[in-house]
Amino acid sequence: MLISAYFRLVRAGYVLAREGALSIIVARDLPMPLRLGIGLGRAIERGSVRRTGHVERLNRALNLLGPTYVKFGQTLATRPDVVGPQVAADLAGLQDKMEPFDADLVPTILLDALGAKAAELTELSAPIAAASIAQVHRARLVAASGLRQVVAVKILRPGVAQRFMADIESFYAGARLAERLVRSTRRLKPTQVVETLDRSARLELDLRLEAAAISEFAQNIKDDEGFVIPSVSWDHTAQNVLTTTWVDGIPIRDTAALDAAGVDRKALARSLLQNFLRHAIRDGFFHADMHPGNLFADPRTNAIVAVDFGIMGRINRGERRFLADILFGFITRDYRLVAQRHFDIGYVPAAQSVDDFSLAIRSIGEPLHGRTAQDISMARVLGQLFVITDLFDMQTRPELVLLQKSMVLVEGVARALDPNLDIWTIAEPVVGDWLRREEGPVGKIEDVKDGLRVFADAARRVPVILAQTEAILADYQAEKPNGAMLPRPMVLALGWLAMALVAVIIWRVATS
Repeated sequence: MLISAYFRLVRAGYVLAREGALSIIVARDLPMPLRLGIGLGRAIERGSVRRTGHVERLNRALNLLGPTYVKFGQTLATRPDVVGPQVAADLAGLQDKMEPFDADLVPTILLDALGAKAAELTELSAPIAAASIAQVHRARLVAASGLRQVVAVKILRPGVAQRFMADIESFYAGARLAERLVRSTRRLKPTQVVETLDRSARLELDLRLEAAAISEFAQNIKDDEGFVIPSVSWDHTAQNVLTTTWVDGIPIRDTAALDAAGVDRKALARSLLQNFLRHAIRDGFFHADMHPGNLFADPRTNAIVAVDFGIMGRINRGERRFLADILFGFITRDYRLVAQRHFDIGYVPAAQSVDDFSLAIRSIGEPLHGRTAQDISMARVLGQLFVITDLFDMQTRPELVLLQKSMVLVEGVARALDPNLDIWTIAEPVVGDWLRREEGPVGKIEDVKDGLRVFADAARRVPVILAQTEAILADYQAEKPNGAMLPRPMVLALGWLAMALVAVIIWRVATS
């Protein structure tokens, strides 16, 4: 690990502390070591922050630090209930109002990426949205085939890959340092979490993969209502350029414009949450960057229009069942179910008590029932969750990091649309329907199909296992002194033992 990575990490910590980032954390509910660290960090806070409590320069600080810090700021911008309305409003500018790169570079970028096809993109506008990774232009596509349509052209920022990798390298440095110096952080698996973010970043930096994600996502939602996405022009897409159909809509964060256009914000919030849960639980493939800069509302249909599919989340069937059971447990106040699922998936070590953990979950869930979103302090809930995870030695599941981050984003956006949001009532139709389907004939058939698939995969490995066994025995015979041989009955016994072990493995895998 390069020394420069540690230097960047120290610099980032200093800048964030100096600009008041630590002041937005509710420290009283955190463990003593964290409270002490935050107190020490606040000692270098800018005087104006300490005097007034106003964090005015965090937006600029995150922008200067790099694109991964901007991503973090975008998430915080959706949570005024956590960071405060003033900070959230300031950070909202990180979503699509950043400084664009030099417009003179655009023609050359398009020509290098698309070749002769670049000439078919005409009437290119100035940037209409600029974020940490890329900026978007409006253009008119005049194809040789005769097709004419208005399109959105997304172009990666020059040099953004290098900045991203530098940020990620410093995150690796911080994660490994934390694991070595602070034993209690190991259960959070910081290095594996950074690996998840690293993979996500690398995918986001290839717009051809974003185009593929749009294609798969469109196929999943083709029969759904209330959620619209653009389509891809593959002839005008490259690693650093993505061209899609143009979609119109009112920015979802502009509540005044939504009200003026007669958009039903309550229905929009309900649709946003239910569609996200549908994508995650039903399909296992979801938009993992649903901040307000990527969401619009169609006033004609009250549909949500989503853009920017650079970060997508994917979870397998077991993880989808975990999510559904957890939500259903909170909806029905079955805290024992919630607790048991955390043990089943490995979040909580088996040595802990299910009953005690169920009681801890109840202490979180009960105060949330019967209250609207505006009555719930997510800052306090998150603090309490942190204490409980520490108390029960909960392990982080890196593969669920994108899902958890996305749920925080979506719930924050839905809150802004409808402060009287009742999350549990809205979630029940999606979660309940999917669980009932899983318990019914269709779900059982899919269980059998999954089992047969695993069985077939294991069976295909049998010849390889037997060949390896024969090779090992042959090597053993060749190395025996004076050509000594294993007794034939022993060889036969070893062969049958290997076959029995293979059969047991196949049976266990198929029935697990």
